[in-house]
Amino acid sequence: MVNYDLSARLPSSKELPDSDDTPVDNQLQKSIPDLLRSLLAMAWADSMDWFFGIRMGIYYDPNLPAIVPDAFLSLGVKRFYDENLRPSYVLWEEKKLPILVLEVVSHIDRGEYSTKKAEYARLGFLYYVIYNPFRDENSRLEVYKLVNNAYELLNGDVYDGLCLRVWLPEIGLGIGIERGTYLGIPREWMYWYSQQGQRFLTPEEDRKLAQQQAQQTKQQAQQAEQKAQLLAEQLRSLGIDPDLI
Repeated sequence: MVNYDLSARLPSSKELPDSDDTPVDNQLQKSIPDLLRSLLAMAWADSMDWFFGIRMGIYYDPNLPAIVPDAFLSLGVKRFYDENLRPSYVLWEEKKLPILVLEVVSHIDRGEYSTKKAEYARLGFLYYVIYNPFRDENSRLEVYKLVNNAYELLNGDVYDGLCLRVWLPEIGLGIGIERGTYLGIPREWMYWYSQQGQRFLTPEEDRKLAQQQAQQTKQQAQQAEQKAQLLAEQLRSLGIDPDLI
């Protein structure tokens, strides 16, 4: 992490551009991080000491432009900076490095496997996650951990030659890929997982499950009522008043 001269007048997040204004190359570069943030907002709803940024500038040097990963996760920081939210993530204000950065690869080479990887390692981000939805061979998901100032590829749960899920102990979550439906789109998506390997439900799935549980509870109540009515009729046929029992 870069050291700063705190006696110098450093620009604040409100004075710095909030991104590099570079448009995403495909919709997945926004939709995948959106899903990951939504899942965290549900899983960590009662926790206020984390922040998940999407296409937001991370300022690490007051004399250099920000870096803008597709997404990043920071722990031990305020979830909401103030009522206007964060315009950017400024390290000399936050005093916490993001623990994870994510890049979603597009058809255009943006240095995910080379220059960005080297820069993120130099800055000290503990985890670097690359998801390449267009890769047919090898793993579409690669999760690196910083060891002795260099990234090492982590092994995860593998099926049919593909890395599907990797546990991140410092975060307390796993990250992985599997087919599902989000925003009405059935495809391979990226999810968070519990230590037991259970995938966190999307907002749509959570609502659907709640509706199913409510319907099941209603059906059970109706069945119980029908059984009670049947029993009452049988008692009456025997000359017994069920209201007196």
